[in-house]
Amino acid sequence: MSAQAARVLHDPLKAVIEAFLLELRVERGLSPLTIAAYGRDLAQFASSVRGGDWRGNPDSARRFLAGLRAAGSRGTTLARKAAALRSFYGFALREGEATRDVATLLEAPRAGSYLPDVLAPDQVGAILDSPPDDDIGLRDGAILELLYASGLRVSELVGLDMDRLDLPNLQLRVIGKGNKERRVPMGEPARDRLHRYISGPREGWTAGRPSEAVFVSRRGRRLGREAVWRIVHRWAEASSVTERVTPHTFRHSFATHLLEGGADLRVVQALLGHASISTTQLYTHLTGERLREVYARSHPRA
Repeated sequence: MSAQAARVLHDPLKAVIEAFLLELRVERGLSPLTIAAYGRDLAQFASSVRGGDWRGNPDSARRFLAGLRAAGSRGTTLARKAAALRSFYGFALREGEATRDVATLLEAPRAGSYLPDVLAPDQVGAILDSPPDDDIGLRDGAILELLYASGLRVSELVGLDMDRLDLPNLQLRVIGKGNKERRVPMGEPARDRLHRYISGPREGWTAGRPSEAVFVSRRGRRLGREAVWRIVHRWAEASSVTERVTPHTFRHSFATHLLEGGADLRVVQALLGHASISTTQLYTHLTGERLREVYARSHPRA
């Protein structure tokens, strides 16, 4: 949890949340990314609490979720934050910090179904062509190219080490969710941009301060998730693309474009590192929607 998030927490609530996050790490062994997500959701909840009524009055949690709903949060976001509240309140009740089982009094928001944002191939190309050939541009271009070429999660990209790249064979080894490793191919454009970045600016930035990380700052330090988000936002803005673009947009576009090109669903599942085929099937729905859009625009009697 960030220092800024911690400062907004009411002291008693802050202490209970910190104890809960400690249990998630020590007792349940959840991943750092999952714990960080819980921390962000609960810090946001705590900043909305008025007084000490959170211990036994469900209105604090209800107002929090209602405010998110009114602000236009997606059903998946609401469902995730409600799940965080339920887990937290279960812990608080067991520890005697809550006076009432607030979790059972919360209505479960429906996650619903939504179609992820997907770029058209020419929009992807416009973003990939945005970075210049200076040192930062070479690094950022390699990041953008690899996000789209291999469909990586942003956590997988920032966690990528040099010994996991196999540029001659156009592939890389990725550590995904659940610490599972998978091999993912890349195209020649991605290989070429990676080679130019690694043999150019990265070599200079890590001189005298060796790093295992593929993507580093000018000080030779591994880039974090937020830095990659800023990079994607910067070059999307610099291009002609007006849609909202995040690192995950490239992953969605990667999967959708493969399926539109005739790739087998099981192959796409393996490339994305999805444990369940049902997760990957979302993209078949998306592809169907896109095909109907093209039909409606193109067929004279649509």
